[in-house]
Amino acid sequence: MAATVTPPRGMRDFLPAEKARREHALGVIRDVYAAHGFDEIETPVMEDSSRLHAGLGGDNEKLAFAVMKRGLTSEDLAAAAASGEALALADLGLRYDLTVPLARFYATHRAALPPVFRAIQIAPVWRAERPQKGRYRQFVQCDIDIIGEPGPLAELELLTATIATLDALGLGGCTIRLNDRRILGGILTSWNVPDDLRERALITIDKLDKIGTAGVAAELVELRAVDASTDVAAQLEALTSADWHLRDGVVPPPAWLDLDAYRDLLALREALPDAAIEFDPTLVRGMGYYTGTIFEIAHPDFGYSLGGGGRYDHMIGRFLGQEVPACGFSIGFERIVDLLAIRDHSRPRAVVLVYDPEVSPAELLRLKDELVSGGTRVRLERRVKNLRALLDRVAADGFDAFAQVGPDTTDAASLAFRDLSA
Repeated sequence: MAATVTPPRGMRDFLPAEKARREHALGVIRDVYAAHGFDEIETPVMEDSSRLHAGLGGDNEKLAFAVMKRGLTSEDLAAAAASGEALALADLGLRYDLTVPLARFYATHRAALPPVFRAIQIAPVWRAERPQKGRYRQFVQCDIDIIGEPGPLAELELLTATIATLDALGLGGCTIRLNDRRILGGILTSWNVPDDLRERALITIDKLDKIGTAGVAAELVELRAVDASTDVAAQLEALTSADWHLRDGVVPPPAWLDLDAYRDLLALREALPDAAIEFDPTLVRGMGYYTGTIFEIAHPDFGYSLGGGGRYDHMIGRFLGQEVPACGFSIGFERIVDLLAIRDHSRPRAVVLVYDPEVSPAELLRLKDELVSGGTRVRLERRVKNLRALLDRVAADGFDAFAQVGPDTTDAASLAFRDLSA
């Protein structure tokens, strides 16, 4: 028996109906982003290995696929094995997100870009994940970023564009969860977390929804980020119930609360009066490059985030040698695309012409061209004995109707179409 032929583990093929659904969703996303003033760019799938492992990507750096140098010798392999530095054999790597490539892109092309640059990036990224439901080694990210705007206008534009996009996809009723890295820093300070363990501590806190308060507390103690006598679990429980009641003048603010950051979050909430916005001081966003506001979008029907982002003001300075403010948002495309149905009005009518073998190719093409010129999508299918199986297949591919073409068919107007959904 022949071996089963499948894509690489954690990667997928897409059949025509799946591909159509994905392209429909991507088209909606692109159109709404463009309407909000963003411009699409494209970057290479690979970046220099040193950029991908510059300490900016958190745990995702460990998941980057490395590309080996060309012309390696046995001596090179032996030296890498002896040193334990496998990355010494690589000079490139597949991008694990779109933010690091954007920072490099801006540093490369800054002179040709406007003072405030609004970018769209929609492209695949790769991570050496352990494949499981909803988690792949190759997946599409849909990012918008604003570079050069230091004030809250950047966050507000990103959030409004994202909410409008989800509404256009039929996923309205979302909630925005807001936090700020300065507030997280205040929490770590209140726990006396050492400076060299602060990023590790944040990665642990980011697991709160997976391992719970007791699990986070135990891991922080194991890391020696907090003292075992600190009742971190109880404090985390209190943090999860924090809300906008911490505003000045209502209750004395807790010691961990960075008041400047909190006031900035209040200003965002007040500028978006029609949006459901929650304050969540335990929201982390795992990337190490965030410097200020961070946010996620949640939907009441799903137990996971539909996207997130935040401010990363120091990343571009790593490449440019000069600080440039930046803020971005990424939609969780793979999480939402399977929830979407292609709306009938969003695509052209699609029909199948089932033809007899006696009909000449020239006549088939004439009929097809006549329909295509009128805006209809057309597929030609030779008649087979099992017509029902053929019709079931093309219906699954997204076709709406079919007509039979025989030697006596004269023009497209004479075709008798039958609904495939009947």
